[in-house]
Amino acid sequence: MSQPVLALGAWLKNRVCWVDGDAVHWSAVHGHLRDVTACVALEASARELVRLHGMPQAIAHDLHPDFHSTRLAHELAAEWGVPAIGVQHHHAHVAGVMAEFGCGGSVIGLALDGLGLGTDGTVWGGELLRVNPQGFERLGHLWPLALPGGDVAAREPWRMLASALHAMGRGDEIVGHAQSTVGKSSARMIQNLLARGLLSPMTTSAGRWFDAAAAALGLAPRQQAEAEAAIALETTAAHFMDEIPANRTRAVELRKGAFDVLDLRPLIAELLAWDGGERAVPEAAAWFHQALADGLSDWAANAADRAGCSTVVLSGGCFFNDLLKRRVQLQLTLRGLRVLWPQSHSCGDAGIALGQAWVAARQLPLLRKSEEDVVCA
Repeated sequence: MSQPVLALGAWLKNRVCWVDGDAVHWSAVHGHLRDVTACVALEASARELVRLHGMPQAIAHDLHPDFHSTRLAHELAAEWGVPAIGVQHHHAHVAGVMAEFGCGGSVIGLALDGLGLGTDGTVWGGELLRVNPQGFERLGHLWPLALPGGDVAAREPWRMLASALHAMGRGDEIVGHAQSTVGKSSARMIQNLLARGLLSPMTTSAGRWFDAAAAALGLAPRQQAEAEAAIALETTAAHFMDEIPANRTRAVELRKGAFDVLDLRPLIAELLAWDGGERAVPEAAAWFHQALADGLSDWAANAADRAGCSTVVLSGGCFFNDLLKRRVQLQLTLRGLRVLWPQSHSCGDAGIALGQAWVAARQLPLLRKSEEDVVCA
């Protein structure tokens, strides 16, 4: 049965996708939805895709209620008499790969990116999920960090290093580390925000851990462009061509609880203590990538063993990092697992609409049945 779905994409790198079975039609990338031009282009693209390919039976959108794409989804759904279905951001990242490869069973999904609203109302971004066509389960996440000052922390990696120090119980070191970059007054202000828990929402974002690691090595304490610090860290690591010293054994730690929490604080502690002469920064950056990738691989492989899954999906903007992706893929393959990542679309937010549509198409029959049950009751 044909179930065409129109998906309105993410907040960043917004792009619309019309999907019906194997037929997939994309709009151009509109950019950031804080830009009114992008918002106008989004609506124009949505209407044009429907004009070209037909009326959808549902409109998929992000869970965040304040995104323009969410408001537009509800407006168009009301206009066209179809349901609007919200899809969690990281669920959509993994689902897009499942759509591309026709996965019909359960997979373990490793979704690493900057941010996305979780089902618990907090900011997710370093997620271990079990996903199947019926839905998803959050199995674990990265150790959460505060965002001191809110969204601005994503543009100023020195704040994320301060946050990591606070999370390590070393908040008294924040001023010493940051004052040469931002001045004592700004450093002390962030130290106080973290100590008092003010204006500091928590996030499990993998992107913010990359920011903290870059800042620990003195790379891009302030960013002029998205992911500048993470790219600088990867580029620096790529310059280190030797073997990582065998005595560098400290790595991530897995903490069990309601969710498996991968604790990256030991990585930052090791970077801050690194002493290697002229090669110190490239060597430390390379070690960080290797230790992080090995920790992520073990985390996902153990989850796959427990869940009886043979496939692991990698998605989210952090997998633009080729060093990280290749190491994780290698380690998981050596454990006998099938590893998939996006091939036909972006692993970042520009490709997320495909996953939104795939999830909504599978929720649509359940939604209809629920409505029928209400009518019959």
